[in-house]
Amino acid sequence: MNIGDVSTRSGLPAKTIRYYEDIGLIKPLRSANGYRSFVAADLHKLAFLGRARALGFTIEDCRTLMALYHDESRASADVKHLAQEHLAKIEAKISDLQMMHNTLTELVECCAGDDRPDCPILSDLSGISSGMT
Repeated sequence: MNIGDVSTRSGLPAKTIRYYEDIGLIKPLRSANGYRSFVAADLHKLAFLGRARALGFTIEDCRTLMALYHDESRASADVKHLAQEHLAKIEAKISDLQMMHNTLTELVECCAGDDRPDCPILSDLSGISSGMT
């Protein structure tokens, strides 16, 4: 398969596939004329990487996950630990987003949204107390 074929089948842009090759996550064969030649195993790796990235794993996490996937003597505990660490990061982001949502909701509710210049949203962003309770 050429890069266009594998891009279509994996759902990953050719640019991403080239990047994964550049950083050593995949190593497609090269024909005599220098064109990349992908085999089924490359497509499988790209699908794996695409799914891992869609779940928010970093490139380094993906590198570790790929190594664990290919290590038949791996302990599933190692995989679980990596996934748990990533899940904790996601949960922290969700918590941060919920706090941002709550704060912004309160600010929007406190803003009259009229022609007056007084605006609790701008006051909060500037660090000036707006008298909200």
